[in-house]
Amino acid sequence: MKRRIYSEDHEMFRDAVRGWIASEVVPHQERWCEAGCVDRETWRKAGEMGLLCPWMEEEYGGAGGDLLHSCLVIEELARVYESGFAVSLHSDIVVPYIHTFGNDEQKARWLPGCASGEIVTAIAMTEPGTGSDLAGLRTTARREGDEYVIDGSKTFISNGLLADLVIVAVRTSEDKHGGVSLVVVERDTPGFERGRKLPKMGMMSQDTTELHFADCRIPASNLLGQEGGGFLMLMRKLQQERLVVAVAAQATAEKVLEDAIAYTKERHAFGRPISKFQNTKFTLADCAAKVEVGRAYLDRVVEEHMAGEYLVKECSIAKLWQTEMLGEVVDSCLQLYGGYGYMLEYPISRAYMDARVQRIFAGTSEIMKVIISKELGL
Repeated sequence: MKRRIYSEDHEMFRDAVRGWIASEVVPHQERWCEAGCVDRETWRKAGEMGLLCPWMEEEYGGAGGDLLHSCLVIEELARVYESGFAVSLHSDIVVPYIHTFGNDEQKARWLPGCASGEIVTAIAMTEPGTGSDLAGLRTTARREGDEYVIDGSKTFISNGLLADLVIVAVRTSEDKHGGVSLVVVERDTPGFERGRKLPKMGMMSQDTTELHFADCRIPASNLLGQEGGGFLMLMRKLQQERLVVAVAAQATAEKVLEDAIAYTKERHAFGRPISKFQNTKFTLADCAAKVEVGRAYLDRVVEEHMAGEYLVKECSIAKLWQTEMLGEVVDSCLQLYGGYGYMLEYPISRAYMDARVQRIFAGTSEIMKVIISKELGL
C-alpha cells in the first residue's frame, strides 16, 4: 500500500533506521528480554543516530525533522517485534511536555540530553487504585519555601528503572482538576526510590517499575508550567500519546500479517501449502481488510494532527480501533501457525502477548469510548 504521507527524505531516513536497528537492536533482543531492560548504551547510540526526538529543533540537539520521523522509528521497531525499547514513550510522549510547557531554563537544561540519549525520561501518572482516573490522584506536592515536598507512589511506570527525569503528576491542592500539577523529579533525588521491577506477560524487555516518593524535596523551579495547570497539560498531550500508540499497533498488525502470509505459503498440510485452504485465504483476507482500512484512517489522522487540528475524538478512535484491530489480527494469525504459534521462538507468540496491553495503557478501550461519546455530544 503506497504511503503518500512520507517524502523521499523520510524514506531515506527509514532505510538508515532499519539498518541501525538490524545492527544495534536485533542482536540484543533475547538478552534484553531476559534482563527485563534495554542497555543504557543503546539509548546513547540511538541519540547519536538521531533516533531520539528527531522532530526537535537543532538548537536543542534534535535533527530538525517532524513527527513522521518519529513514526518511522516506531514502525521499524515494530518490524522486528521490539516492544521494550521505549523510544516513542521518551521522544513523543514525555519530552514534548518539557518542550511545550518548560521555560527557557528548563529546556536548555534538559532537552539536549533527551536528544543525545544521556537523559532517559518517564512519566508517572498511574497510581495503585486509581488507574485511568487522573482526577483521583493521591500523590501530593506541598510547597515549602523554594521547594516542593512530594509524598506518594506510582505504578506501571515504563522506563522507570532507567529514567533520569520523571514527570510526575501530583496534587498541589484539593481542587479536583485544578489541583493537579506536573513536576520533574531527577535521578538520585533524596526521597525518590524505585520499587520492584514488575514482571509482565509481555513487553519483556521494558523496565516497568513502581516509584515511591517519601519527603522527596525538589526545587520549585522543577514545576512544569503553572501550579494547578497539570490536568489541562495532560489533556493537551494525551492526544499525541494515544496517536503514537495507534501507530505502533498499526505497524505491528502489518508485520504480523506479512509474516503470517509468508508462513502459510511455506507450511504444508495434507500435501499442499496451508495458504491454499479456503479458511486460510478468508482469514488472511479479513485481516488484510482491517489492516489496510486502518492504515488509511491512521495516516489521515497523523497528517491532521501535524497540522495542529483539534482531534480528541479522532485520536481516541484511532487508539481504540487500532489496538482492538491488532488484537483481532494477531489472534487470527497465530491460529494459522498451529502449535508453533504458541512457541516463544516464533515472534507471533511475543506479538500476541505484547498486543494485549495496547488496549489498556494510554487510556483503556472503555475510556476511549467515554471520550468519543462525549465528543459526539452524548
